[in-house]
Amino acid sequence: MIRVLLADDEELMRGGLRMMLQTQPDITVAGEASDGTRAVRMARDLAPDVVLMDVRMPIMDGVTATREITARGPRPHVLVLTTFELDEYVFAAVRAGASGFLLKRSPPETLIEGVRTVAAGEGLLGPSVTRRLLDEFARTSLAPPDAHTRRRLDRLTDRERQVLLLVARGLSNGEISRALHVGEATTKTHVKRILAKLDLRDRIQAVVFAYDHGLVRPDPSRGD
Repeated sequence: MIRVLLADDEELMRGGLRMMLQTQPDITVAGEASDGTRAVRMARDLAPDVVLMDVRMPIMDGVTATREITARGPRPHVLVLTTFELDEYVFAAVRAGASGFLLKRSPPETLIEGVRTVAAGEGLLGPSVTRRLLDEFARTSLAPPDAHTRRRLDRLTDRERQVLLLVARGLSNGEISRALHVGEATTKTHVKRILAKLDLRDRIQAVVFAYDHGLVRPDPSRGD
Protein backbone atom coordinates (compact mmCIF):
# COMPACT_ATOMS: atom_id res chain seq x y z
CA MET A 1 0.00 0.00 0.00
CA ILE A 2 1.36 3.42 -1.04
CA ARG A 3 0.74 5.99 1.68
CA VAL A 4 0.31 9.56 0.38
CA LEU A 5 0.38 12.92 2.16
CA LEU A 6 -1.49 15.73 0.38
CA ALA A 7 -0.04 19.22 0.80
CA ASP A 8 -2.10 22.00 -0.78
CA ASP A 9 -3.65 25.15 0.65
CA GLU A 10 -6.86 24.68 -1.39
CA GLU A 11 -9.32 22.40 0.36
CA LEU A 12 -11.15 21.62 -2.88
CA MET A 13 -7.91 20.52 -4.52
CA ARG A 14 -7.06 18.25 -1.62
CA GLY A 15 -10.56 16.81 -1.67
CA GLY A 16 -10.38 16.06 -5.37
CA LEU A 17 -6.98 14.41 -5.05
CA ARG A 18 -8.16 12.37 -2.05
CA MET A 19 -11.24 11.08 -3.87
CA MET A 20 -9.20 10.21 -6.96
CA LEU A 21 -6.39 8.42 -5.15
CA GLN A 22 -8.59 6.42 -2.81
CA THR A 23 -10.32 4.74 -5.74
CA GLN A 24 -7.05 2.82 -6.19
CA PRO A 25 -6.60 -0.44 -4.26
CA ASP A 26 -2.87 0.15 -3.74
CA ILE A 27 -3.01 3.81 -2.61
CA THR A 28 -4.26 5.42 0.59
CA VAL A 29 -4.23 9.04 1.79
CA ALA A 30 -2.36 9.14 5.11
CA GLY A 31 -3.02 12.82 5.81
CA GLU A 32 -3.57 16.33 4.51
CA ALA A 33 -1.63 19.56 5.11
CA SER A 34 -2.76 23.08 4.21
CA ASP A 35 0.70 24.69 4.34
CA GLY A 36 4.37 23.79 4.11
CA THR A 37 5.03 23.84 7.84
CA ARG A 38 2.30 21.30 8.48
CA ALA A 39 3.53 19.22 5.55
CA VAL A 40 7.00 18.97 7.09
CA ARG A 41 5.61 18.02 10.49
CA MET A 42 3.16 15.48 9.09
CA ALA A 43 5.79 13.95 6.81
CA ARG A 44 7.88 13.33 9.91
CA ASP A 45 5.00 12.00 12.03
CA LEU A 46 3.16 9.93 9.41
CA ALA A 47 6.15 8.69 7.33
CA PRO A 48 4.25 8.56 4.02
CA ASP A 49 5.78 7.07 0.89
CA VAL A 50 4.87 10.07 -1.29
CA VAL A 51 4.08 13.73 -0.62
CA LEU A 52 1.97 15.43 -3.29
CA MET A 53 3.30 18.96 -2.84
CA ASP A 54 1.82 22.24 -4.04
CA VAL A 55 4.61 24.77 -4.52
CA ARG A 56 2.66 27.93 -3.71
CA MET A 57 1.44 27.74 -0.11
CA PRO A 58 1.26 30.13 2.86
CA ILE A 59 3.55 30.14 5.93
CA MET A 60 6.13 27.88 4.22
CA ASP A 61 6.20 27.38 0.44
CA GLY A 62 6.48 23.98 -1.18
CA VAL A 63 10.13 24.41 -2.17
CA THR A 64 11.27 25.04 1.40
CA ALA A 65 9.06 22.22 2.66
CA THR A 66 10.50 19.87 0.04
CA ARG A 67 14.04 20.74 1.09
CA GLU A 68 13.28 20.05 4.76
CA ILE A 69 11.46 16.79 4.04
CA THR A 70 14.08 15.34 1.68
CA ALA A 71 16.94 16.31 4.00
CA ARG A 72 15.68 13.77 6.53
CA GLY A 73 16.34 10.67 4.40
CA PRO A 74 15.46 8.79 1.23
CA ARG A 75 11.73 8.78 1.95
CA PRO A 76 9.19 10.17 1.49
CA HIS A 77 9.48 11.05 -2.17
CA VAL A 78 8.05 14.45 -3.11
CA LEU A 79 5.96 14.82 -6.26
CA VAL A 80 5.39 18.49 -7.05
CA LEU A 81 2.08 19.66 -8.49
CA THR A 82 1.81 23.08 -10.02
CA THR A 83 -0.50 25.04 -12.31
CA PHE A 84 2.17 26.40 -14.66
CA GLU A 85 4.78 24.20 -16.32
CA LEU A 86 7.27 27.08 -16.55
CA ASP A 87 6.82 28.03 -12.90
CA GLU A 88 10.22 29.05 -11.53
CA TYR A 89 9.35 27.09 -8.41
CA VAL A 90 9.61 23.86 -10.42
CA PHE A 91 13.34 24.25 -10.99
CA ALA A 92 13.91 25.18 -7.35
CA ALA A 93 11.83 22.24 -6.11
CA VAL A 94 13.79 19.71 -8.16
CA ARG A 95 17.05 21.17 -6.86
CA ALA A 96 15.59 20.96 -3.35
CA GLY A 97 15.11 17.20 -3.74
CA ALA A 98 11.74 16.67 -5.41
CA SER A 99 11.46 13.36 -7.25
CA GLY A 100 9.15 14.65 -9.92
CA PHE A 101 6.79 17.23 -11.29
CA LEU A 102 3.33 17.17 -12.84
CA LEU A 103 0.76 19.77 -13.81
CA LYS A 104 -2.39 19.96 -11.72
CA ARG A 105 -4.43 19.70 -14.91
CA SER A 106 -2.89 16.33 -15.75
CA PRO A 107 -5.44 13.54 -16.34
CA PRO A 108 -6.29 11.46 -13.25
CA GLU A 109 -4.58 8.38 -14.66
CA THR A 110 -1.36 10.39 -15.14
CA LEU A 111 -1.40 11.63 -11.54
CA ILE A 112 -2.11 8.16 -10.19
CA GLU A 113 0.67 6.60 -12.24
CA GLY A 114 2.95 9.44 -11.15
CA VAL A 115 2.40 8.53 -7.51
CA ARG A 116 3.23 4.91 -8.25
CA THR A 117 6.33 5.89 -10.22
CA VAL A 118 7.93 8.05 -7.54
CA ALA A 119 6.92 5.62 -4.80
CA ALA A 120 8.95 3.00 -6.66
CA GLY A 121 12.01 5.27 -6.56
CA GLU A 122 11.83 6.48 -10.14
CA GLY A 123 12.01 10.17 -10.98
CA LEU A 124 9.19 11.73 -12.94
CA LEU A 125 9.01 14.81 -15.12
CA GLY A 126 6.22 15.78 -17.48
CA PRO A 127 7.47 15.39 -21.08
CA SER A 128 6.86 19.03 -21.96
CA VAL A 129 9.12 20.31 -19.18
CA THR A 130 12.01 17.82 -19.31
CA ARG A 131 14.03 19.59 -22.01
CA ARG A 132 13.47 23.04 -20.48
CA LEU A 133 14.56 21.75 -17.10
CA LEU A 134 17.78 20.28 -18.51
CA ASP A 135 18.47 23.54 -20.33
CA GLU A 136 18.02 25.44 -17.07
CA PHE A 137 20.49 23.15 -15.32
CA ALA A 138 22.92 23.55 -18.20
CA ARG A 139 22.85 27.33 -17.90
CA THR A 140 23.40 27.25 -14.16
CA SER A 141 25.84 24.34 -13.86
CA LEU A 142 28.59 24.89 -11.34
CA ALA A 143 32.33 24.30 -11.21
CA PRO A 144 34.02 20.96 -12.01
CA PRO A 145 33.82 18.27 -9.29
CA ASP A 146 35.64 19.00 -6.04
CA ALA A 147 37.70 16.38 -4.19
CA HIS A 148 34.70 14.98 -2.30
CA THR A 149 32.67 14.63 -5.48
CA ARG A 150 35.57 13.03 -7.32
CA ARG A 151 35.82 10.41 -4.60
CA ARG A 152 32.13 9.63 -5.07
CA LEU A 153 32.59 9.43 -8.83
CA ASP A 154 35.58 7.11 -8.41
CA ARG A 155 33.13 4.50 -7.11
CA LEU A 156 31.60 4.25 -10.59
CA THR A 157 32.80 1.90 -13.31
CA ASP A 158 33.49 3.31 -16.78
CA ARG A 159 30.15 1.95 -18.02
CA GLU A 160 28.29 3.48 -15.07
CA ARG A 161 29.86 6.85 -15.90
CA GLN A 162 28.58 6.49 -19.45
CA VAL A 163 25.11 5.70 -18.21
CA LEU A 164 25.16 8.64 -15.76
CA LEU A 165 25.97 11.08 -18.57
CA LEU A 166 23.18 9.70 -20.74
CA VAL A 167 20.72 9.92 -17.84
CA ALA A 168 21.79 13.53 -17.34
CA ARG A 169 21.02 14.29 -20.97
CA GLY A 170 17.44 13.15 -20.44
CA LEU A 171 17.55 9.76 -22.13
CA SER A 172 15.15 7.05 -21.00
CA ASN A 173 16.31 3.56 -20.07
CA GLY A 174 15.22 2.33 -23.49
CA GLU A 175 17.16 5.06 -25.29
CA ILE A 176 20.25 4.38 -23.18
CA SER A 177 20.00 0.67 -23.92
CA ARG A 178 19.89 1.31 -27.66
CA ALA A 179 22.79 3.78 -27.49
CA LEU A 180 24.99 1.32 -25.59
CA HIS A 181 23.68 -1.82 -27.32
CA VAL A 182 22.69 -3.52 -24.06
CA GLY A 183 19.45 -4.90 -22.67
CA GLU A 184 17.08 -2.61 -20.79
CA ALA A 185 17.38 -4.77 -17.66
CA THR A 186 21.13 -4.16 -17.74
CA THR A 187 20.57 -0.41 -18.02
CA LYS A 188 18.17 -0.46 -15.05
CA THR A 189 20.80 -2.29 -13.01
CA HIS A 190 23.43 0.30 -13.92
CA VAL A 191 21.09 3.15 -12.92
CA LYS A 192 20.33 1.52 -9.55
CA ARG A 193 24.04 1.05 -8.86
CA ILE A 194 24.79 4.66 -9.81
CA LEU A 195 22.16 5.97 -7.42
CA ALA A 196 23.45 3.74 -4.61
CA LYS A 197 27.11 4.65 -5.11
CA LEU A 198 26.43 8.38 -5.33
CA ASP A 199 23.86 8.38 -2.49
CA LEU A 200 21.13 9.80 -4.72
CA ARG A 201 17.41 9.19 -4.28
CA ASP A 202 16.37 8.86 -7.95
CA ARG A 203 17.36 9.61 -11.54
CA ILE A 204 16.08 13.20 -11.34
CA GLN A 205 18.62 13.87 -8.61
CA ALA A 206 21.25 12.17 -10.79
CA VAL A 207 20.52 14.80 -13.45
CA VAL A 208 20.90 17.58 -10.87
CA PHE A 209 24.16 16.03 -9.61
CA ALA A 210 25.66 15.77 -13.09
CA TYR A 211 24.83 19.35 -14.07
CA ASP A 212 25.70 20.89 -10.72
CA HIS A 213 29.17 19.35 -10.83
CA GLY A 214 29.90 20.22 -14.45
CA LEU A 215 29.81 16.64 -15.73
CA VAL A 216 27.48 17.70 -18.53
CA ARG A 217 27.81 20.93 -20.49
CA PRO A 218 25.38 22.68 -22.84
CA ASP A 219 25.43 21.45 -26.43
CA PRO A 220 26.80 24.38 -28.52
CA SER A 221 24.88 23.17 -31.58
CA ARG A 222 21.61 23.77 -29.73
CA GLY A 223 22.48 27.36 -28.87
CA ASP A 224 22.18 26.91 -25.09
